[in-house]
Amino acid sequence: MPLPSWFTRPEVAAILGESYPPRHRQGVCIWFTGLSGAGKSTTAEILSVLLLEHGRQSTMLDGDVVRTNLSKGLGFSKEDRDANILRIGFVAAEVVRHGGVAICAAVSPYRETRDQVRAMMDAEHFIEVFVDTPLEVCESRDVKGMYAAARRGAIKNFTGIDDPYEAPVKPEIALDTTHATAEENARRIVSLLSERGFVR
Repeated sequence: MPLPSWFTRPEVAAILGESYPPRHRQGVCIWFTGLSGAGKSTTAEILSVLLLEHGRQSTMLDGDVVRTNLSKGLGFSKEDRDANILRIGFVAAEVVRHGGVAICAAVSPYRETRDQVRAMMDAEHFIEVFVDTPLEVCESRDVKGMYAAARRGAIKNFTGIDDPYEAPVKPEIALDTTHATAEENARRIVSLLSERGFVR
């Protein structure tokens, strides 16, 4: 709410306004989680375009891209996966702290690690998006052949095959990608962000 003119000088009000911006100028993290091939990155990319239409630029932190840059050298043990997710979370928290929108799309299979990321920022500014796609659907979309390789034993510790995926208990939003398109799901997220005041 703008400060009334009788309360303080306009110059002071302007400085205070920058320190405590309205919700639509505050930072928020949209954290996509789900199995490999669930549709996280596809939905996230559409969401970034829709947010631009609402006047909000975003920073995309895709799990695969981060692994080749920020987390180069990490393997796929539980410890390395946790380290990767916490690195993404740290960068996202900095983006949010500076009033930006961080869109993160990573398998992030472990519930405890996702909760650690949530704790890095104000809980109200963390939107967990569960891309709830069944394993058999993810396998049918597997253009890279990762699931097939994991089934053969060529890839070890593959989430959903020989390593567990811990689904969120209370995500802010769960998406069905078998009956809804990626664009429809992205619009659902925009509606939620609008309800919470993060977009106008």
